[in-house]
Order: sequence, then C-alpha cells, then structure tokens
Amino acid sequence: MAIINIYLHSEGKTEEAFNFYKSVFGGEFCTFVRYSDMPDQSGCGEVSDSEKEKIMHVALPIGNGNTLMGADTLESMRHEIKTGNNFSISISTESKEETERIFNGLAEGGKVTMPLAKTFWSEYFGMCNDKFSILWMVNYENK
Repeated sequence: MAIINIYLHSEGKTEEAFNFYKSVFGGEFCTFVRYSDMPDQSGCGEVSDSEKEKIMHVALPIGNGNTLMGADTLESMRHEIKTGNNFSISISTESKEETERIFNGLAEGGKVTMPLAKTFWSEYFGMCNDKFSILWMVNYENK
C-alpha cells in the first residue's frame, strides 16, 4: 500500500520553514540534503554556486507514519513558485509495478514533468501534474 505525504516547495526559505515546523511538532530531521551534496553525475543539471547551499530535500517525521518533506526551488533550473505549485503530494510505493500503475494513472490527461526513471536517491521516481493541476511525486526506493 502506498504512503502519502505532503511535499512543500519554497523559494529559498525551506531551511527556515522546516526549523519552524521542527519547533512546533518536535522531533528530528530524518533527511537533510543541500544541493551541494548532490553527486556530480546526478542527472539533475547544473546548480549555480549561489544556490548550492539551498535545500534539495528535507524530511521531518510527524506523528504516526507521517512525514513533512520539502525543498527549495531553483531559479537556475527554471523553477518558479506560483500559487498552487508550492506543494506536491508525495507517494512512496512498495514496488516498481505499483509505481508505474499509480504514476501512469495520475498522469493520464495531465502532464508529465519528470518521467519515471532511476535517480541517485531512488530506484524509480517521477513527477506529474494530474488533469486537475495537482502536483504528484511518485517514488519507489526498493529498500
């Protein structure tokens, strides 16, 4: 069964925001990665020097099985925050087949923004906007 979490997108305020959420909810970050931590051959494109210390991925466990996640958007990668694209729904799946089924279902009638593929952080990952303009991230880690 897939697990759903909220993924927040910010224009350079992710670290500040997540330190605030940590003060409210308590706990510790289970992941905290800056763009400067990416491997050179990550396939994510070139990150400008001024953006390398921004947050690529942060995860804060909240309650029973919930995780609040987030990242800074990058101007150098032509990411621009607008009302409605400042969050995604992140789905963690249990198999490659489940990933494909969910991703293809959500993408039908919508727009694929990152096709399903292996990444340096995941066995299989993709992003899409569904036909209702909701942003989705589908991730299979093969633990």
